[in-house]
Amino acid sequence: MSFDQLSSLEAGRRRGGPGYADDPEFQRLSQDLMNKLFKLNGNNQRLSGEIGHLGTRRDTPRVRERVHELIEESRDTFKEVGEGVKKIQTWEDVTPTQKYTQQKLSREFGASLSEFQSLQRQALEKQKASVTAARTAIDPTSDTHATPSSPEQLQEQELARLAPQDDVDFQEALIIEREEEIRNIEQGVGDLNVLFQQVAQIVSEQGEVLDTIADNVENVRDDTRGADRELRSAARYQKNARSKACCLLLVLAVIFTIILLAIFVP
Repeated sequence: MSFDQLSSLEAGRRRGGPGYADDPEFQRLSQDLMNKLFKLNGNNQRLSGEIGHLGTRRDTPRVRERVHELIEESRDTFKEVGEGVKKIQTWEDVTPTQKYTQQKLSREFGASLSEFQSLQRQALEKQKASVTAARTAIDPTSDTHATPSSPEQLQEQELARLAPQDDVDFQEALIIEREEEIRNIEQGVGDLNVLFQQVAQIVSEQGEVLDTIADNVENVRDDTRGADRELRSAARYQKNARSKACCLLLVLAVIFTIILLAIFVP
């Protein structure tokens, strides 16, 4: 049986034989990751719409709350999916079908995470712009050092001073809250960048391993074909040698017969 026939038989066994069925645990994990990626893609669409409202007339505390919730939820889910993708990528003894699943998961994870990172950066820019505008708005620009001429005027000025101060305090609290959100987003972007690099590194290493395996298989195939050619050549030489030996024996038999006839026949 030739090498190509053996390869075809082995491929048939992998496709249909019970010994080569996909690992149920691999199937369960990969399906769970696909479901989470589907949900993350939906979150990205919703987040894009909410971020589009920031800095416009539709910008409200509720909009900012939804942006914050979507970012936090998606960030945690991306971390879970990233760990799962790393586990899938390092799965041992994968079949061709499982290898396709590995590539699909890493590709879709990378695309979804890249989109989410871009949305986080958009939210970050709008949050920073909002904080800058808020600080500019509460910056004091008027002079209120005039000397009051009566107790009534003094009381009026004090009330006028206290009212804006309450508003200033409220705006300061909002600024502090938004600055905290900015720091959280920046940290989240950094954490997910690290995770993305880890997954990309594993995928790259797996690709190098597969290239090495493919090269080894190619070398083995070439060596096997070379050995097959040599065996066929040796078989031909052996067949030719047997034919020559038979001819020589036949010639010797004829000569021996002639000699016997010459001796014993008068």
